[in-house]
Amino acid sequence: MSARNGLWGILITPLVRQNPVTLQILGICSALAVTTSVATALTMSAALTAVLVMSAAVISLIRNHIPDAIRLIVQIVIVASMVVVIDQILQAYLFEISQRLSVFVSLITTNCLVLGRTESFSRHNPPLRSMVDALGNGLGYSLVLIVIGSIRELFGAGSLLGWQVFATVDQGGWYTPLNLMLMAPSAFFLLGGLVWAVRTVLPEQTEALEFRAPDDPEDAA
Repeated sequence: MSARNGLWGILITPLVRQNPVTLQILGICSALAVTTSVATALTMSAALTAVLVMSAAVISLIRNHIPDAIRLIVQIVIVASMVVVIDQILQAYLFEISQRLSVFVSLITTNCLVLGRTESFSRHNPPLRSMVDALGNGLGYSLVLIVIGSIRELFGAGSLLGWQVFATVDQGGWYTPLNLMLMAPSAFFLLGGLVWAVRTVLPEQTEALEFRAPDDPEDAA
């Protein structure tokens, strides 16, 4: 029972309390670039999660045989191999979305979230725990992308997953799409707002101040 509870904790902790995007600010490049629609956000999320889980399993299996001097090189090679497999699958079965994702699937190889979890967790834990940790972090990453992608698509195009939710003006409706939502700055501000909201609800996630202004003006002299 304790083992199950331990695995369950490893799985759900990265969703909110230890979310890799909102708490550790990892993987934000793709969060800003591929969230113009829910479809691209879902595809990117699935691709990164699959790479993360498979890489964690392989690295954990061979962790005792990887020399420390070349461990990062070995991890990058393994991750890159998984990325090639996922990229080829996307091009074969989801070509249009693959084209929209552009180079960002390939850039999973250097994603801080993937390398961070393989280096800090998979190298020190057995395969099952490593895969559960990878899945939890992948789901936490996916949650952020889907939230931001949903907001951007809904207010930028009036639709969700291609289904029209708001009747737009050019369709004879009432809603005027906010083109700003489909531009990169909107994702930046939405991500910042999401981080603020999470840290307001969970103030323990707020970092300690590195500098405090002195109360007494004479202390500043």
